[in-house]
Amino acid sequence: MNKRDFLLEIGLEELPARFVTSSMKQLKEKVEAWLIETRLEFNSVQTFATPRRLAVLLEGLSESQPDIEEEAKGPAKKIAYDSEGNWSKAAQGFARGQGVQTDDLFFKEVKGVEYIFANKFIEGKKTTELLPQLKDIILSLHFPKNMRWGSNDLRFARPIRWLVALYGNEVIPFSITGIETATKTYGHRFLGKEIDLREPSEYSRSLLGEYVIADPIERKRAIRNQLESMTEGNGWVIPIDEELLEEVTHLVEYPTALSGSFDEEFLQLPKEVLITSMKEHQRYFPVENEQGKLLPHFVTVRNGDHQHIENVSKGNEKVLRARLADAAFFFTEDQKLHIDDALKRLEQIVYHEELGSVGDKVRRVNTLVSKLSDMVGADSNTVQAANRIAEIAKFDLVTQMVGEFPELQGRMGEVYAELAGESKEVASGINEHYKPRFAGDSIPATMAATTVSLAEKLDTIVTCFSIGLIPTGSQDPYALRRQAAGVVQMLHEQQLPVTVEQVLAETLHVVEGRQLLKRELEDITGDLVEFFKLRVKNLLQENAIQYDIVDAVLGEEIGHIPTVMAKAKIIAEERNNESFKKVVEALSRVTNIAKKAEDAGEIDPNLFEKEEESVLYQHSQRLKKQVKQALEGGNAHSAFEELAKTEPIINQYFDHIMVMAEDQKIRANRLRQMNELAKVIHSFAQFHAIVFS
Repeated sequence: MNKRDFLLEIGLEELPARFVTSSMKQLKEKVEAWLIETRLEFNSVQTFATPRRLAVLLEGLSESQPDIEEEAKGPAKKIAYDSEGNWSKAAQGFARGQGVQTDDLFFKEVKGVEYIFANKFIEGKKTTELLPQLKDIILSLHFPKNMRWGSNDLRFARPIRWLVALYGNEVIPFSITGIETATKTYGHRFLGKEIDLREPSEYSRSLLGEYVIADPIERKRAIRNQLESMTEGNGWVIPIDEELLEEVTHLVEYPTALSGSFDEEFLQLPKEVLITSMKEHQRYFPVENEQGKLLPHFVTVRNGDHQHIENVSKGNEKVLRARLADAAFFFTEDQKLHIDDALKRLEQIVYHEELGSVGDKVRRVNTLVSKLSDMVGADSNTVQAANRIAEIAKFDLVTQMVGEFPELQGRMGEVYAELAGESKEVASGINEHYKPRFAGDSIPATMAATTVSLAEKLDTIVTCFSIGLIPTGSQDPYALRRQAAGVVQMLHEQQLPVTVEQVLAETLHVVEGRQLLKRELEDITGDLVEFFKLRVKNLLQENAIQYDIVDAVLGEEIGHIPTVMAKAKIIAEERNNESFKKVVEALSRVTNIAKKAEDAGEIDPNLFEKEEESVLYQHSQRLKKQVKQALEGGNAHSAFEELAKTEPIINQYFDHIMVMAEDQKIRANRLRQMNELAKVIHSFAQFHAIVFS
């Protein structure tokens, strides 16, 4: 079968950098899905993307669909003929539907019954007839934000300026918003010219000749190589922020790295202020020496060649100088603001219309910090530091620096607090109470900051749930999932002696005291436990715990997270041992039959008929205390060992005792005994959930 290359290019006004990668991937996935659906064979798919274009190149695309020959099954033979032995209407209709004559029909037996069959031939369509369907794929692309232009009804990321649909040397005709497909593409907006493509394989080479590197991987590699060359030539270290590199890659079509300088006096500003000014506002890379100290230089990437590069560098220096001068002014002015005065201004900042001001939130967090400090057994110095952190943690929100650079909240609070004479622990705690900020981030370094971080995040989650702001699907505007994951991470890594249910109950008590519960307490509690349970499941799975063990250790309650993790790891280590399987079978026999217990009354030893009942009863009483004591002490291994010792006693019991006795009193008493023991077993795990291969 003959094959040709095919190129589809959508020429656009400049796309926002954050749209480019996702749009390129989306175009590729949709085209690949369409190729499979239409049964068109191809060798490979290559994608291209710049701010001004999205393109896909299909190498070795077949010139037609393959022909199909298949047997089509029709009605049963018994209804294929009428009473006179002629083809029935059902048979004739089947033949018409398959595009064959009745003389072409034949019979085949299927599971003892004969049916009509027809050999159906479907001739493959030509690829040139199918390719215009790609117009629908272009129109189906979706973006974070769309726009309309001119009098067109189409909503798209940016206006479409040209279209290329070239199959070999043949244009595939279709149009969008009056733009017809053609062979013409365009080079760099300022340096390049119009290109008349003769065939798809010329695409990337022709664009490179007109100052466009169409492949984003090659473009990113070029930028990285240029940055590395600069470090070698100047003795610099250029820390490459991968997110910034990705963004810059999609801001340019022909990257040329250049450097500039700024006045050394600006190095007196906090390092984060300088980096944020360069990175967030100007998309510059900072420059450091080998010791990690910031140098008065920056590197940026121009969308163009080396012509007049000195002028470009001076222009960038001028822009950055103004930015840094503003930052220096903010830094000086902010130091004139007393912390107490800043705290008063928090009363004027609305946190949420149903939850009050930021000042109200600070007071709730303060109250909760005191309660959490007692729960975790913090010493007096830690309590004092935590209370002060909680009191002033948000004061930097009213500073000019954070107003200009919101991403510096916490860090500027740390700087200003230390300058104002606060202790190092309190100052650093202001910054660290935001931790962990993202997946993989570290937790606060001190217990004081950890307590405040817990209180801050718990208050945000619980108050949102209390007024019905619960994340659904991909919607989580208050980042509650991330904050809940942070709470779980801190409880786990700090090995704090509290359960998830306890900290939630304490937070709910504080929120209820402020009369902020807009829903029933029981409903809020249930939703919160389920929400946190999913975060704990994620933690277990990240630690390579298999799904069945996750289900086993997470019952109705979550409990103490370090203990949950320890139980999961014990089961994971033991599951391949034959002795463990026998223990699980014995414990599961108890928990399975315990489900039949109808009441939870007291066990009456006077109703025991055999010695095995007394032996199990006495052992269960000791076991209950031992397992509880071990789990409360965080010794999951000891708790499991005690449960394992129960296996022979359970087996001996079931060998001699019929739980479902005919006598109603005896049966009920035995079921109570099973139910009592099942509670102890479930306090460790739902062993019946474990799957053995």
